[in-house]
Amino acid sequence: MADRLERWGRSVLQHGPANDRIYLMKLAAEDCPGILDDLERLAGARDYGKIFAKVPQPLTEPFLQRGYRLEARIPGMFKGEADGVFLGKFFKPEREREARPEVLADILKTARGRQGTGRQPMAEGEQAFRLRPLQSDEVAEAAELYGKVFDSYPFPIHDADYLRETMATHVRYVGAWQGGKLVALASAELFADGGHAEMTDFATLPESRGQGLAGTLLARMEDMVRREGIRTAYTIARSYSFGMNITFAREGYEYGGTLRNNTQICGRLESMNVWYKPL
Repeated sequence: MADRLERWGRSVLQHGPANDRIYLMKLAAEDCPGILDDLERLAGARDYGKIFAKVPQPLTEPFLQRGYRLEARIPGMFKGEADGVFLGKFFKPEREREARPEVLADILKTARGRQGTGRQPMAEGEQAFRLRPLQSDEVAEAAELYGKVFDSYPFPIHDADYLRETMATHVRYVGAWQGGKLVALASAELFADGGHAEMTDFATLPESRGQGLAGTLLARMEDMVRREGIRTAYTIARSYSFGMNITFAREGYEYGGTLRNNTQICGRLESMNVWYKPL
């Protein structure tokens, strides 16, 4: 079962046993600092291992005083003015320990070595790939693709109703088709009042990998969100994935930090790397 998305005051958070955490996705200034007590009560009642918060820099001090630590930073994330800070508070010792530090370091070194080199050219197949925004009547096919690629995921992208609902509000999905079949997909989640967008939900069918689709989808989404007034793009990428970290580094994204044991994906908790790019 997917974790729950809830509104607390004017803030938005996700929590549940799947990720064993609370994720404060949007913090309203008027809810701070009172929401910190609510978060800790909820974490204690549900025995969660971590609280993870995305916070504008001017609102970080109450969190730091409560034992949160800075895990990542995005300069000018909020409307090109205030930095965005990702903070973590751990409640279980095993949640705080990085299980594969050598692998993480090797992937970061490799990705940074390809910083700004540009995307891998999209390969020409027997039938050319066609990229375009996903339509509402195609969400069932998209949900099926996500189900094939991910055994588990932090958000219910396997659910066609969830895709349709988010598409109608604040998420832009872009797909790649070959011969009439959807073979790759990604999304941009818009936080319009904050002036930033998360580039996420990248999935490519196994038989279509190695074709440069992720980088091309990313570039297409950047163009889309820039036209909607978004000033900063970022991603929270699996830290053990050479492919995704290299994709963002090639496109000129900068490394912002690592979120330790943050997200349950493909059946296990993984650390995640934050990458960002001013648009």
